[in-house]
Amino acid sequence: MRLRRTLFAIGSAGLAAAALTLPASSAGAATSVGCTGGGFKVTLPNGTAVRSGGDKIKPSQLPAGSTLKVRGKYVEFDVNVSTFAAYDYTLTGAPNPVDLTGGVRTPVFASKVADLGTRTLNSGELEIKLSDSDLVLLRKGAGELKMKIQAKDCATGGIFQMEPEGAGNVLVTHTLSPGMYYYVNPYTGKINFGNGTDFRGKDSPQVATKLSQTDTVTTWSVASGGRMGGVLGEDAVELSAGASNCVQDCQAQNRVRGSLPVTDPAFS
Repeated sequence: MRLRRTLFAIGSAGLAAAALTLPASSAGAATSVGCTGGGFKVTLPNGTAVRSGGDKIKPSQLPAGSTLKVRGKYVEFDVNVSTFAAYDYTLTGAPNPVDLTGGVRTPVFASKVADLGTRTLNSGELEIKLSDSDLVLLRKGAGELKMKIQAKDCATGGIFQMEPEGAGNVLVTHTLSPGMYYYVNPYTGKINFGNGTDFRGKDSPQVATKLSQTDTVTTWSVASGGRMGGVLGEDAVELSAGASNCVQDCQAQNRVRGSLPVTDPAFS
């Protein structure tokens, strides 16, 4: 399948003609405004909800292959407790000044799956940390195996990161939801994903190599301690140099010194 090269047809009217009615100036810079009122609730397989602070869940409470339900004001997704595969990553469309969805519930990723082979996380405790709009999930398996998910309940910006560790290079597969597709942004020359509106997203790798790309599926080889992140909105179209080669205590954001140009008219 050939990768789509534009978000939609580019004629004399260009991308701006099909833009949402949101003012361009409010369409999605990664500021604290995008996280206003955000905060996750994590529901365990037995129905118990963790809403704030930290908790450690024993393996006996986590049946193999069962699901954590992560629900926020702006973001929702599910996590397989045995592999930390994430499913049904969705923006709720909740009102926000920098909303990218036009107020419409918007599924973004059908799945983000790390292939751990025959290994699982079933032997380890699950650590949950919740603070304001931030979430950290961490679970260790046998030997050196460890998986971490960091997420933010925000309408835009850097809001998801998956980190495998102690498993050598791990194949991570991103599958977009129906209606979403990867495309080459004509204003930046870089690959974004979108749905034909002003919605913009981008995979954000760190110490990871892209192996394949189609309209809807991308595979990556992620080194131990690397990560596969995701950014939305203006952050997804900035002409940045990309992530550094960090493999220990990496953060979801990389510090920018000075300003970065934004050439996509949805945000400029």
